[in-house]
Amino acid sequence: MLFASALLSIPLLASSVAGVPIKRQSSNSTATASNSTGSADLLVLKFANVLEQLETQFYTEALQKFQTSDFTAAGFADANVPIQQFTNIMNDESTHTTVLAAAIQSLGDQPISGCTFDFSSVLTSVSAMAPVARLVENVGVGAYLGAAHLLDDPVLLTAAGSILTVEARHQTILNVLNGGTAIPQAFDIPLDPQEVLAIAGSFISGCDTGITGLPPLTVTTTGSIQAGTSLSFSFDALSSISDTSTLSCQMLAGGMPASLSLPFDQCVVPTGLTGPVAIYVTNNTQPLVNNPRDKFLGNIVAGPTMAFIDNDPEDISSLAITGQVGNSVSNSTGSSSSDSSSTSADSSTSTATISPASASSVAAAAGATSTDSGSLSNNVGGVPPTANTETGTSPDGAISVSGWTTIPAPTSS
Repeated sequence: MLFASALLSIPLLASSVAGVPIKRQSSNSTATASNSTGSADLLVLKFANVLEQLETQFYTEALQKFQTSDFTAAGFADANVPIQQFTNIMNDESTHTTVLAAAIQSLGDQPISGCTFDFSSVLTSVSAMAPVARLVENVGVGAYLGAAHLLDDPVLLTAAGSILTVEARHQTILNVLNGGTAIPQAFDIPLDPQEVLAIAGSFISGCDTGITGLPPLTVTTTGSIQAGTSLSFSFDALSSISDTSTLSCQMLAGGMPASLSLPFDQCVVPTGLTGPVAIYVTNNTQPLVNNPRDKFLGNIVAGPTMAFIDNDPEDISSLAITGQVGNSVSNSTGSSSSDSSSTSADSSTSTATISPASASSVAAAAGATSTDSGSLSNNVGGVPPTANTETGTSPDGAISVSGWTTIPAPTSS
């Protein structure tokens, strides 16, 4: 198929982006693929192209604005290290954009155009930019993973997967450059397109993606965010809700069968969480399942927003960072305030909470996180310890996945 060939010809198009996609030939031993693609496939392809445009523009503007001295002032031991990595990532995203556009055009359609990407609120310093880059790549991974079930064509699915694996490599290096755990979890979080726009939609204007995003969610907690921190929120509909007792705070991490459901007014970061965590506000206590096919979005009032919890410092970060990168906190007014303390990345942990819905779109705070395991009494419990527990079925019938145990809901007598 033309679009499949365009995507699978990335190595060739990287050196000659004007190359014409070649139709894939099917052997007699295999079924011949359809010569037309479904509307859902095309919508996914065009949405992915917009996200790649966003990523390309973000890195292009950042590299144009910040000088070597800006990177060293932010705490990098050698400015060439982050500059080289950001440049490599920018080139990858630019190639993804070009190849996806070629695939869309080979189907007789055109990529979504006219999009404007405004990063002025987050490109204020390298310390503000670096954690947003981490967020952008995490959203990219979640977007490709979450769209997999929407694709009907297996060749397109494989081609999209080849981009997903590269986005995941970007995520790893950006975890390191932000003083975080390189590979914090055994699983990633899939995000539906509506969830992707809840996080990144405020950066995009001037074009119609064909998808309506969920309402954005902002964490308004100030100061250090760590295990035991009580989170507060802001979202557009909050002022019209007279009784918040009906709302719930949901936290979802990779490998969890479903989210942790907590009372909205008692949303406390539990011990044991690590890596990226998606946070939602819902209008009931029902946990959100961690697969995009079955996740019900109708009960989501706002979110997700993302938090990065780094409770296991790694020596690899100290090779690139001498100080804390991205050490700013988002407050309810949307401004960004800098934490006056500078902490060495090899001797502390940090938690970064980022919400592009706010004016600053950045919140990152340093603070030690306890590694003691805890527990929460809900439909999902058993907060994972620092190391993953064995996956399998326990005597009581519960299923453990990467340390998260699904506990059957109590039955009424």
